[in-house]
Amino acid sequence: DEGTLTGTLTKDSRWPEGDWRNSYFSPTNLAASVDRAEALKALLPPGMSLPDLALRFILSNPTVSTIIPGMRRPSHVHANLATSDGTSLDADLLQQLRAHRWDRQPGASTP
Repeated sequence: DEGTLTGTLTKDSRWPEGDWRNSYFSPTNLAASVDRAEALKALLPPGMSLPDLALRFILSNPTVSTIIPGMRRPSHVHANLATSDGTSLDADLLQQLRAHRWDRQPGASTP
């Protein structure tokens, strides 16, 4: 969700005037997004990052063969490529992750 699963957002995240994230992450949605990302962090296998978990979750769907993740730095490209190593998430973890699904409208006042 536009960077939520990078694990770098906080409830105090702020952006420069005119930045699109100011309207995308209304205060209520920013707080809800951070809370949801924090809940997912508790499920991370040792040595796995939140972005890696998210990409592997998407790739676990048998109807998905390609993903187009965001990448602003060369380190993001390397990390994103590493998720295509064929290592799957185990079935128990996939089931736990499915319970964390959420749908929301950018800029909406409630999660």
